[in-house]
Order: sequence, then C-alpha cells, then structure tokens
Amino acid sequence: MFSHFVFDFWAGWGFFAQFVFMMSFVVQWYKSEKLKQSHLPNEFWYLRLAASAMLLVYVIKKQDLVFFVGVILQSAIYVRNIVLIKRGEERNA
Repeated sequence: MFSHFVFDFWAGWGFFAQFVFMMSFVVQWYKSEKLKQSHLPNEFWYLRLAASAMLLVYVIKKQDLVFFVGVILQSAIYVRNIVLIKRGEERNA
C-alpha cells in the first residue's frame, strides 16, 4: 500500500508542517491545563497560520488543488482571528 511513497525533502517539509500544526493543540492543551479551564491562547492562531503557510508551499509543490483550497480557506480563518485579537489588544491599550 505504501510502496509508492517517497520520503524526500518535500515529505520531510510536509511532516514538519504537520508537526507545527499539531503543536498548536499542544500549546492549547498546556495553557488550558495551566489555567484549569478551556482556553484558546493567541499562540494557537500563530502556530496554525505558520503551519498553513508551510503547508501552502508543500501543496503548491505537489500541485494538489483540493489541499490548496483547504489551506487557503483555513488560513483566512486564522488571519481573521489574529486581526480580531490585535483589535482587542488595541482597544484594551
């Protein structure tokens, strides 16, 4: 089943991007445990955006239209949340 898969630079890049994506959950879990309540820290959105940018490079290289559209749509949500966070910080300053 996996005989046609090749582990090259791009596979490593893709795995690392997925690792960064997963780290957003680890950060969210850690911060929630620290606060003893569910919490979505700002770092969550920045890690998501960084991972999406990395995955975008991977998707363009692999020319996967379905994955490309998914990454673009997700990135728009991450950017919007970061903008909302920044606006909130400016109002509270």
